[in-house]
Amino acid sequence: MNKQRIAQFLTVVILVGVLGVTLARKNGWTFGAVLAEKQPTGPAPEDAIYGMLDAARTGDVQKYLAAYGGSMEASLRQSIAESSDAAFGKYLQDTNASLKGVAVLAPEAVSDREARVRVEYVYQDRNEAQTMYLEKTAAGWKIARVETAQWVKSLVPYGTPVE
Repeated sequence: MNKQRIAQFLTVVILVGVLGVTLARKNGWTFGAVLAEKQPTGPAPEDAIYGMLDAARTGDVQKYLAAYGGSMEASLRQSIAESSDAAFGKYLQDTNASLKGVAVLAPEAVSDREARVRVEYVYQDRNEAQTMYLEKTAAGWKIARVETAQWVKSLVPYGTPVE
């Protein structure tokens, strides 16, 4: 091959490559997204919250405790020691019986080992919002502390028929 043919061949290859990259980006494909899909992801902070909520709904005290860490876990264990697992499990079920739904917002990274998550609880007559702080441990994300739940004014009560 002469130099002119090599130059034409390389030009065509570069143009096809640019066209391919342009079409891929236009369709939302990115090289980073392909790599992210192949990398295994660990448990997310919201997984600990959903696990805690599921355990509370079923009254599973040990799974409920497993969602907490640090001083929160110690405080809960002390509360359980003052009653019993069965009584605490019943309490968890009773307090979650009126819960209609939960909205867990995307976590905000406070640091590489701590995340803040806003959780909204939907009840028949009201909504409550609570901010939870989670810490990343060797066993996964654990709820480290929670702020006091705040009432959120709901314009239309849950279950109101739509006209």
